[in-house]
Amino acid sequence: MMSLRSPGWLLLLVPLAGLIAAYVLVQRRRSRYAVRFTNLDLLDKVAPSRPGWRRHAPAAVFCATLALLVLGFARPTADVQVPRERATIMIAFDTSGSMEATDVEPTRFVAAQRAALAFVDRLPERFNTGLVSFSGSATVAVPPTTDRVVLRSAIEQLTLGQATAIGDAVIAARDAIRALDRQAETEPPPAHIVLLSDGANTSGRSIESAAEEAAGDRIPVSTIAYGTEDGVVDLGGGRILQVPVDGPALENLASRTGGDYHEAATGEELQAVYEDIGSSVGYRTEEREIWQWFVAAGLVTALVTAALSLLWFSRLP
Repeated sequence: MMSLRSPGWLLLLVPLAGLIAAYVLVQRRRSRYAVRFTNLDLLDKVAPSRPGWRRHAPAAVFCATLALLVLGFARPTADVQVPRERATIMIAFDTSGSMEATDVEPTRFVAAQRAALAFVDRLPERFNTGLVSFSGSATVAVPPTTDRVVLRSAIEQLTLGQATAIGDAVIAARDAIRALDRQAETEPPPAHIVLLSDGANTSGRSIESAAEEAAGDRIPVSTIAYGTEDGVVDLGGGRILQVPVDGPALENLASRTGGDYHEAATGEELQAVYEDIGSSVGYRTEEREIWQWFVAAGLVTALVTAALSLLWFSRLP
């Protein structure tokens, strides 16, 4: 969307409109005088070749030049999306035993790994991205970095554990963001936490207290609940453990921090969710002046005016 910072300059379009009206009026008067010359045969001999529409082209282009320059003076601006230079995204990855459930093919764990790797590949290279793995406790596997090789390797080497410490994962991700650089404490970077989990919080601090701290630091936590209500894990020896996805807890976390809640019951849905989150946290909208383009266009049209005059009439307008 375009706006103008100095719209007062548009008043100059009023005399330009007057100039155009005067030109049209003069041309009509010339046409009347030409009609009065009734000896058309003699007129053809005196002026056998008339420029027709070409006679008006330089004037039209010249008026366009003036209009573009006036718009340039009005300092037009446009909203553009630019990557966040210090943007930091922390991926919090649930590695609890329930991730072995096969209700998401081939397993929840493998499907989540694949989607996380694809998500990392789509982020702008300048983004800092880190990884927190959590089961019974939370560990910063990779601090925020632009090194995608290290990050991919860490995601591929994740292993499963026991229990689910969602609250601890949020705090660990928040602390990693705070430690990004020397500015982070006084000037926090634009940050986002993407948390994937399939179960309820069974270890560590509560989701509510973690959400309160993240919200206090203005760090949204987008959560992805993946799996289905029918998920089970085979414990061996004929023992089956039911591990239904717990969406309400994750939805509450996202709502408290200003993030988004998503559900993904298949690997394809999980990948689509990652792509949506990536597009929403990847850029900030800035208002930038674009008057240079109008001035440049005005200069180009001025050159075109001169070229047409020299080419068709062998004189400058």
